[in-house]
Amino acid sequence: MRILVTGGAGFLGSHLCERLLTQGHDVICIDNFFTGRKENVMGFLDHPKFEFIRHDVVDPFKVEVDQIYNLACPASPVHYQYNPIKTTKTSVMGAINSLGLAKRVRARVLQASTSEVYGDPVEHPQTETYWGHVNPIGVRSCYDEGKRCAETLFFDYHRENWVDIRVVRIFNTYGPRMLSNDGRVVSNFIVQALKGEDITIYGDGSQSRSFCYVDDLIDGLIRFMNQEKIIGPMNLGNPVEFTMSELAQQVVTLTGTTSKIVHKPLPHDDPKQRQPDISLAKKHLNWEPSIPLKEGLKRTIDYFKKSS
Repeated sequence: MRILVTGGAGFLGSHLCERLLTQGHDVICIDNFFTGRKENVMGFLDHPKFEFIRHDVVDPFKVEVDQIYNLACPASPVHYQYNPIKTTKTSVMGAINSLGLAKRVRARVLQASTSEVYGDPVEHPQTETYWGHVNPIGVRSCYDEGKRCAETLFFDYHRENWVDIRVVRIFNTYGPRMLSNDGRVVSNFIVQALKGEDITIYGDGSQSRSFCYVDDLIDGLIRFMNQEKIIGPMNLGNPVEFTMSELAQQVVTLTGTTSKIVHKPLPHDDPKQRQPDISLAKKHLNWEPSIPLKEGLKRTIDYFKKSS
């Protein structure tokens, strides 16, 4: 197939492009390099089935494709809060432009939504039927509400125009090609540990997340895109829950660092718990993560050691 990946030079996007190329597809990657990097796709720029277009998804784009993966959007608090208006525009206009293209060329289009649509959840673990608990005017709202609006657009285009959609809600994902300064907890802890700096935990360390290694997540995305049973929304993530203190201790052990763990105030609207219910993915995709946190952290630590 001929497949478009928006945000294809980002962390997840570059891994997706690489996997699709190994499967023999023609891949078109669109990215404006706001958080994506040329280094992420450098290894396949000369691939005969790969094409790169530098473009901002806020502006319309026209290509002839069979499938569209819409991944374009800064996904870490540091980056999406840097220019919150731009973040919302990227989510909303990027969705509209992806859907408009899918409608015109009759392509299947997948929206990379997020667990952030659940906000600071009062339901735990989070199922796809949960409507969420989101602050619509907070500092994280540009991302949370932007992604929620994108989901609305996808389902309206599906109902009104019969666009063939898939909507996936991605939970915390980590692995090689993460940015060292993106403010996500796994990269933060690893970079601090490798530099021998204090490892910073915001809050008392009891807040929890589930961490899915990137290879598992990409496998789930492709399976979801290519099945016919369900359009979503569907959770993809690791259902095994860890506290921030447990994660920090694992990083300390695996890096052998002498760093101390220190605590700072919890940021505003930071969710206390995040854990996916992946029953739908198990049922319809026969998918669940296979790479345990310890193994994934080892691979990610090796990546940051080589890139430092």
